[in-house]
Amino acid sequence: GNCNESRIDSIRTDHATNEAVSHGLQHIEAKKFHWYSYLTTADFWIVLLLGQLLSLCITATNTFTTFLANYGTSIPAFQTVFTYILLSLIYLTYTVYTYGPKKYGKILLRDGWKYFILSFLDVQGNYFTVLAYRYTNILSAQLINFWAIVCVVIISFLLLRVRYKIFQIIGILICCGGMGILLASDHIQGTNGGPAENMLKGDLFALLGATCYGLTNVFEEWYVSKRPMYEVLSFMGLFGMCINGVQAAIFDRQSFQQATWNNAVAGYLVGYTLVLALFYSVVPFILRIASAAFYNISLLTANFWGTIIGIHVFGYAIHFMYPIAFVLIIVGLTVYFLAGSILGESKKPWLGDNQEDGVAGWGTAKLKALNTARKQGMAPAGNSTTV
Repeated sequence: GNCNESRIDSIRTDHATNEAVSHGLQHIEAKKFHWYSYLTTADFWIVLLLGQLLSLCITATNTFTTFLANYGTSIPAFQTVFTYILLSLIYLTYTVYTYGPKKYGKILLRDGWKYFILSFLDVQGNYFTVLAYRYTNILSAQLINFWAIVCVVIISFLLLRVRYKIFQIIGILICCGGMGILLASDHIQGTNGGPAENMLKGDLFALLGATCYGLTNVFEEWYVSKRPMYEVLSFMGLFGMCINGVQAAIFDRQSFQQATWNNAVAGYLVGYTLVLALFYSVVPFILRIASAAFYNISLLTANFWGTIIGIHVFGYAIHFMYPIAFVLIIVGLTVYFLAGSILGESKKPWLGDNQEDGVAGWGTAKLKALNTARKQGMAPAGNSTTV
C-alpha cells in the first residue's frame, strides 16, 4: 500500500538525515579548537546581541507598565492577554496553514496537555511577578529574580541531564556579582522603591513567579529543540490567551473598572503588546543556540538599560557603579562560553548523540551539521528545513 511505502520512505530519509547530521557534527567538532574559539564564531555574537535585544524588550515592557501605573491603570493579567492574542493571530494562523487543520488537531490531542502546562506556568510567572511589585519594593523583587537562574540550573541538571562546565558556573557567578553591584548602588541611592505595602507577601509572590519562570524556560528550551518554533508559539498563544483571559476576568475585574482609559493608555498598551510579542518570538532562538541558563543571565542587564531609559524618561541620576556592573555582566556572559565546544550549547544532551530527536530549525546544531554535510555533498537532497 501507499501508506507503507511513504512510511518506509520517511524512515529512509530519517536514516539518511541522521547519517548526514552525524557526519556534519564530526566534521564541525574535528576542527582545531582553542579555549576562546567559540567567541570567534558568528553564533556567539548573535546570541550575545539577541540576549541584549531581549533585555531591552523587558525594559521597554516595564517602562510601559510604569506609564500605565502612573495613570492608575494596573491590570496585570489583562494587559498581557493582547500579546497572546497577537501571537495566536500570527503563529496559530501560520501553523494551521502549514500543517492543515487535521494534522494540527492531531497534535493538539496528542501534545496539547504538555503545551497547556507550559502556557500555564508562563502565565503564572508573569502574573505573580507583576503582583509582587504591588506588595514589595523593586529591590526585593529583583533580588528574587536570581532564584529563577538557580531554578533553571537545577532543573536543567536534574531533568535534561545538562552538565555544567566550570566556566559556565563562573560566568553565572560573575553575572550575579554584576547584578549585585547594581542592586547595591540602588540601595545606596535609596532608589529601591522605599517602604513596601506587605514585604513578606510580595516576596512570596516574587518567589512563586521566579519558580514558574524557571520551569517555563527549561520546558520551552526542551520544546523548541524538538518541535518547530511556530508550533510551540502557536500553542503558547492559544492556551495563554484562554488561561490569561479567564484569570483577567476573575482577578482584574475591579482594577479594570477603576482604570483610566484614554488615548495615552491605549498607546502604551499597544506598545506593550508589540514589544512583548517580539520578545516571545526571539526567545526560541536564544534557547536553541544557547540555553535557558544563558537566556536568564542575559536578562540581568535589563536593570542597566532600565536606568538609561530612566535617566531620559523619568529623570533619574546615574550612579558610577552602574557601568561597572554592566561590564561585569557582559564579561560573565563571555566567560560562560569559554572552553566550551565549537557548537556552544546548541548541541543538546537530551536529543541523542546525533541530535536525532531534534528539529532541524534555525539555530539548532542539527541544521548546522546538515548544512556542513550538504557542502560536502553528503546530505540527502530536498531536506526541508523547519523554522
